[in-house]
Amino acid sequence: MKQQNTLHDCVRASMEDFFRDLDGTDPANLHDMLVKAVEKPLLEVVMEQAQNNQSRAAQWLGLNRNTLRKKLLEHKLID
Repeated sequence: MKQQNTLHDCVRASMEDFFRDLDGTDPANLHDMLVKAVEKPLLEVVMEQAQNNQSRAAQWLGLNRNTLRKKLLEHKLID
């Protein structure tokens, strides 16, 4: 039987692995790095589930539609 991990557990484990891989080196811009790593796949999946309906996706994400559009452009998910 496959073990179900929460999103929290997955992020925590990934961050622990990241720090272990740093081997004592100090990280830089950790918050920005993590946001960028998570935001694009989040937007990809939400847009797919919303059938590319930006208004619906923005509502699900709790964002203004213009903010969502800006983020989609930043991640090159729309033209």
